Amino acid sequence: MKQSRAPVARIAVEPGRYPEAEDALRRSAFRLGVALAALPDTNQVSSPVSALYALSMLRAGAGTPTAAEMDAVLGLPAEHHAAMNALLATLQYFDGDPVAVDEDDPPGQPLVHLANAVFVPEGGAIGEAFLDALARYYGAGVYPVDFADPATAGLIDDWVWRETGGRVAKAPLVTGADTGLSLLNAVYFAAAWDEPFDASGTDEDAFTLATGTRVFVPTMHGHRWVRHAVGPDWEGIDLPYGGGFFLRLVLPAEGASPAWDEQELLGIADRLDAAESIRVDLSLPTWEHGHDQELIGVLEALGLEKTFGPGADFAAIHPGLRVSGAAQTVSITVAEKGTIAAAVTQLAMMTSAPVPPEVSVSFDRPFGYQIVHEDTGLPLFLGTVADPR
Repeated sequence: MKQSRAPVARIAVEPGRYPEAEDALRRSAFRLGVALAALPDTNQVSSPVSALYALSMLRAGAGTPTAAEMDAVLGLPAEHHAAMNALLATLQYFDGDPVAVDEDDPPGQPLVHLANAVFVPEGGAIGEAFLDALARYYGAGVYPVDFADPATAGLIDDWVWRETGGRVAKAPLVTGADTGLSLLNAVYFAAAWDEPFDASGTDEDAFTLATGTRVFVPTMHGHRWVRHAVGPDWEGIDLPYGGGFFLRLVLPAEGASPAWDEQELLGIADRLDAAESIRVDLSLPTWEHGHDQELIGVLEALGLEKTFGPGADFAAIHPGLRVSGAAQTVSITVAEKGTIAAAVTQLAMMTSAPVPPEVSVSFDRPFGYQIVHEDTGLPLFLGTVADPR
């Protein structure tokens, strides 16, 4: 898949140059994380970083009133494009090819791969300044495509598969002839534990669900040196991978739900960041979860009502363009050797609202059907559906 647009040199902002802006983006990520984790009593996993990158790129094309709402709701600082670039540069040391990872044997040196892309209509209708900003600050590849061609969906899926090592196989949103732009971010993480768990020590242990029901699940066991802290209604540890990464695990008080707001999460982070390491006897279940989430409703509830409404100003991208879809797909596996996780966030835009249907037809009672050859009118198959089961 080729980029036919002249390349724009990506800048490299030195990490720490905008410390206040970088801290503001950290808070933005937690704010998004709370919004994305609205159902704490269900299996769910999200990538606040992926959502933040996608929205930050969208912000590059927002006009004044829309930009003001995004800045206020997400807490985006004035230098947020440069700060995002600096944060990405911090992780660049860990970049690698997700396709090369053996997911049964995660790497001892953590691999963190972030990629951004924008698929645009052929013909150069998208604003050059917007595309320049995406290339300059985010290294986003620009791919001109024909959205009316059914093969385009496959091209986008191929990009998703490649940038997540096949961990996410398909883009979260469906594109079609009415799509005016598709913007994507992918995040891939693979790392072995600093001290792997012995698979022979994994047993079927009891796990108490929120309903009070006890089930038995594969549970890893081991003694580990971890940062450990206790709050008024929580207990947490930081379980290390190599390279300065860790899995932060927070256990709420018995009978409480694992739900915390932005300030509580930041407070937990501060306590654990400052905690001393102690040796603990750890029991941790293995898990493998996937989660698909529609984002427009979540982000509107967060406060981005105008941004996703019909009056949003994205004229810098293309006059009349509005966000028509936003979604995220995430997959994670946590096991004895380490962790593999991947996420894709996709924003789709169209130039006008879909035409409302003139008639509603629901085949909710017995019906007949035919398979007809158009040129001859011959019914190749003809039948009746009395019970679809």
